[in-house]
Amino acid sequence: MTSRIAKTFKELKVKGKKAFIPYIMAGDPSLEKTKEIVFLFEECGADIIELGVPFSDPLADGPTIQQASERALNNGVTLRRVITLVKDLRQNTQIPIVLMTYYNPVFKYGEEDFVHDAREAGVDGIIIPDLPPDEAKNFVRLSRMSNLDTIFLLAPTSTPDRIKKVAKNSTGFIYYVSITGITGARLSLDGSIESLLAEIRKYTNKPVAVGFGIATPEEASTVAKVSDGVIIGSAIVKRLHESSDTLRSYLMRLREAIN
Repeated sequence: MTSRIAKTFKELKVKGKKAFIPYIMAGDPSLEKTKEIVFLFEECGADIIELGVPFSDPLADGPTIQQASERALNNGVTLRRVITLVKDLRQNTQIPIVLMTYYNPVFKYGEEDFVHDAREAGVDGIIIPDLPPDEAKNFVRLSRMSNLDTIFLLAPTSTPDRIKKVAKNSTGFIYYVSITGITGARLSLDGSIESLLAEIRKYTNKPVAVGFGIATPEEASTVAKVSDGVIIGSAIVKRLHESSDTLRSYLMRLREAIN
């Protein structure tokens, strides 16, 4: 059975377009507001939406998303409540939704129960930055059985062996981290992303979406030219809190740039 994510990338490829994947931290500033932002993302042409799950000890997130996570945790947002949010969203939208969480909440929830509940609610894919494919055998097995996409990460430092492992275990798409740092760090557009994506494509034809450090429509356009999708998180979260009245126009400019 083809997942919603795989179907989206296939349709975009036929049209010669690239995926726009905006990120928002669930529960920041509230779960009700998160719903509104998800619908805004869809109105502004998002193809896939990445929903962050708040966690107290993130490894990959920079200050902007860490602060968003703290606000959501202070609001009592948990993994269970985020899954319920997706279930509510599914009454009004069929856009592919990916959860970005860390392994500790999944472990506490129980892998089998988590995969079952997430899929039942309408979650399409999972990103767990601190669960490498080497340690994800059971999680991948359970996810395959439920048609839940497992999205693993590659970075500029990834070896050919790591690329092969990630390509084998990833479904939906592969997440390429464009910088060796945290979310929101400065992106370098020196041509290295293009050469590193070319290296990844020696081993797989699965879609590769690029995230971390992309903030402007110009950067999004440059990345879109060499990838299958562009993920934008910190810049959106920052704008939501610092100048929310400009969020819609910013999203529209990003959508226009990613074509």
